[in-house]
Amino acid sequence: MIYCGIDWAERTHDVALVDDSGQLLAKRHITDDAAGYKLLLDLLSEYGDTEDNPIPVAIETSRGLLVTVLRTGQRQVFAINPMAAARYRDRHAVSRKKSDPGDALVLANILRTDMHAHRPLPNDSDLARAVTVLARAQQDAVWNRQQVANQLRSLLREYYPAALEAFAKWDNGLCRPEARELLRLAPTPRQAARLTRPQITAALKRAGRKRSIEPEVERLREAFRTEWAHQPALVDDALGKQMLALLGQLEAASKAADDLAQAVEESFPQHPDAEIILSFPGLGVQLGARVLAELGDDRQRFADARGLKAYAGASPVTRASGKKSSITRRWVKNDRLNHAGYLWAFSAITASPGAKAHYRRRRDVHGDWHAAAQRHLFNRMLGQLYHCLKNRRLFDEQQAFPNQLAAAA
Repeated sequence: MIYCGIDWAERTHDVALVDDSGQLLAKRHITDDAAGYKLLLDLLSEYGDTEDNPIPVAIETSRGLLVTVLRTGQRQVFAINPMAAARYRDRHAVSRKKSDPGDALVLANILRTDMHAHRPLPNDSDLARAVTVLARAQQDAVWNRQQVANQLRSLLREYYPAALEAFAKWDNGLCRPEARELLRLAPTPRQAARLTRPQITAALKRAGRKRSIEPEVERLREAFRTEWAHQPALVDDALGKQMLALLGQLEAASKAADDLAQAVEESFPQHPDAEIILSFPGLGVQLGARVLAELGDDRQRFADARGLKAYAGASPVTRASGKKSSITRRWVKNDRLNHAGYLWAFSAITASPGAKAHYRRRRDVHGDWHAAAQRHLFNRMLGQLYHCLKNRRLFDEQQAFPNQLAAAA
């Protein structure tokens, strides 16, 4: 049996091959281009790599063209966490020396000794991987939009509180197109106080508003003319220019989030698992796509539902030493799936009577705090999702929460 380790870098990679006894068979330094990839595949073929019996590869990343080339066929590619690789490195050298060829050798030896303790990259379909790219990009765009909106809000508090007061009534506040259009029209409080009714009306219509325009115009005009403390005129103008720069970033982030959301809505329903995922209460297209993106469609990825729950950070972890024992939530988890699970459980409480009864029982009977009860609900529904995906069945409220529904009735 031959094992391969690759120390990944931006432009070049170091490759090491070892056998069952740990003997170094070959090492190469390849470039990150087509010629380097061909040299790597030729090296693997030279040492017995075939389509039916490929050589397993350990590397410290799960993305990139090199990983895509390695994943062709039936080859198992193991993405080793860099922190785990650093712990293995200390097993071979107490001097704590480090080199790229040495790291490639360490990665190869990880597979030689502990391949059973590491999971290969899932064999997801191309459509599932495409949904993963779009869902993660859309999630990043939403987070980036909120970060820029928070920066804009902090700036407005310094010189333009009337704008915050005017937009506080709207959901998503500064992220709404009406708010962005009004801020572009009047970047300073002095300019906002001079806005006329026709100007505000035209701004709301340009932003796409069609209903309740006249009451909003009166409310906004009154909010902009409310007496507030002001910065000096020159400082006010400078802060207005800074605000317009941030507003441009917010416009770009909002457009990126909307475009990616549209792309997710087009691609996610095409997946065979979409119907099952959308049958669960609290999961819509965007949130369901995020769940599919982190779970994938390789049914062999998780041995059972417990492994999936631990991966998502929904199940607790026990730490015991001697007479001391504690049960706490997991810190090492898939953060994206855990975040999607928080939103999922929050929505399911109002969308499902069984989920709401389960949440209330955790709060009232077991004394859980809100976050703990919500995490327990996510843990329960994640196990149900695993069962439904494995058996190709839609969500059934009566089977999912029989005891809770009976108690509620």
